[in-house]
Amino acid sequence: MIQPYKPILKTFSRTLRSNLTDAEQLLWSKLRRKQILGVQFYRQKPLANYIVDFYCAAANLVIELDGSQHFEPDHQASDAERDRALESLGLLVLRFDNRQIMQELDAVMRVIFEAVEKRIPPAPLFQRGVEHER
Repeated sequence: MIQPYKPILKTFSRTLRSNLTDAEQLLWSKLRRKQILGVQFYRQKPLANYIVDFYCAAANLVIELDGSQHFEPDHQASDAERDRALESLGLLVLRFDNRQIMQELDAVMRVIFEAVEKRIPPAPLFQRGVEHER
């Protein structure tokens, strides 16, 4: 399903894509090119009134990476509001802080893999390489 977004965000999202943080670059290296169960991820994707860090349409999944400013009370309140708005669109929002990406990447990837696996419909048998019996 195509999610709506404010068109004005598109230009800003392009700018963000060319200025990824180290943590975003590292996670993107693991998400790009359909490395997780063959699903496409997008980075710095406009959704509703926001630009999310990573988005997988097939799994209705948003991944947000939080720098240290997200631990401040004002940021936590706006992040909670943002998560509620995205969840109201049927999206699952996973949040990781930059330290987790840089130091615990394998554990983060397991959480993402499991979320995608639970949220995508099973592939028909012919797509899994199982031949039709006669």
